[in-house]
Amino acid sequence: MTTGDMKEKRITILDFDQAVHLARTDPDGFERYRRHVIEALIARAPERNREHLRRLQWRIDQERERASNPIAACLKLYRMMMDAYAGEHGLLDTLNNAHRSRRNTRNLRHKAEVLPFASPLASKHHSET
Repeated sequence: MTTGDMKEKRITILDFDQAVHLARTDPDGFERYRRHVIEALIARAPERNREHLRRLQWRIDQERERASNPIAACLKLYRMMMDAYAGEHGLLDTLNNAHRSRRNTRNLRHKAEVLPFASPLASKHHSET
């Protein structure tokens, strides 16, 4: 699949066999294909998630670039994934502490004191009299 083919055909899923073929025969073509597939998937995500997904993909790309070899990159990405799942502030931590957060938020609402402020128009009216 050439770059021109990628532009003409909207990618909806990764063609694994095509990706393997490109990786073996045309590493630069594979990289272009990989980036195109990722961008197509991000573009299909809800608008509110796209910036986060692009930042995450940038971080993944940086880790891959900095790694000394593909296995080192794989291990680093695995650790990132596990931290996002089981680490502090990860998915499990968030789910396990969700009830505490709701309870703490409810308590904060009752502790706020609303201060009255004079309207700027009221103070202007008093200074004219």
